[in-house]
Amino acid sequence: MTRRSLIASAPALALPMAGLAPPAHAAKPLTVGLIPSEDSRAMIANSQAMMDMLSKALDMPVKPFVAADYNGVIEALRSRRLDVAYLGPFSYVLGATVAEIEAFAVAETKRAGRTSYHSLVVAHKDSGIKTVADLKGRTFAFVDPTSTSGHLFPKAGLMKAGFNPDKDFGRVIFSGSHDSNAVAVQNKKIDAVAIADRILDAAIAKGLARREDLVVVWKSEPIPESPTVWRKDLDPELKKRVQAAFLQVKDIPWSDQGMLNGFHPTNDAAYQVIRDTAKLLNLDLRAMK
Repeated sequence: MTRRSLIASAPALALPMAGLAPPAHAAKPLTVGLIPSEDSRAMIANSQAMMDMLSKALDMPVKPFVAADYNGVIEALRSRRLDVAYLGPFSYVLGATVAEIEAFAVAETKRAGRTSYHSLVVAHKDSGIKTVADLKGRTFAFVDPTSTSGHLFPKAGLMKAGFNPDKDFGRVIFSGSHDSNAVAVQNKKIDAVAIADRILDAAIAKGLARREDLVVVWKSEPIPESPTVWRKDLDPELKKRVQAAFLQVKDIPWSDQGMLNGFHPTNDAAYQVIRDTAKLLNLDLRAMK
């Protein structure tokens, strides 16, 4: 997903904690970095249960830090103004090049039932496109140059299949959002598009596209879902408590992805597939921060 769409799709948890009094013994609160959704009212509504659960499990106050984008959260982690943060897969890999951070938990929703998703290349069945080779000379829409599932993974996947995305398409555009791609391919405005499978599912559920009208031309290997990360220099005992607290959180609304099934432990190695994809595309991660 794009940096923009990643921000929009990241579960938005931030809210004021005016009603939560810290325990007398707490030296300082746990600071959590979050990205606001485009709908601030939904952000506040979806945040309360999460913050309350974490605070209760930790027996300490939890203080959210809201940034305009992932760069703001990464900088706050780097400067030790944050303890924990939620980042997108690619943003985490980018952030790890400049900040001492490490993934420790990943969310699973009831709808998805998994902690990974896939990038798809989808065409309208009337286009006659059935294979990657059929894409030659056709119009195509990626999402955004920095999108994980809307550009980076599908571009790398097409290259692995022997297709040159820079030369073999008839015309390429960047639509700016996964939903735009779903609508464009459904309405035959573009021959084929890149889109995340779970976002396509949501678009179909919203009536933006019809599954029976679409053909999946290519599907990526699993992409790990967005991680929750901490600063590596946090006290080891606090890390144990924080991870245990996250693993207790479940059965709450998780942005537009439905109900949260719960968190699972993860680690930095789970995101090596992101680094490998960037390497295949000759991306300089430090230059993209």
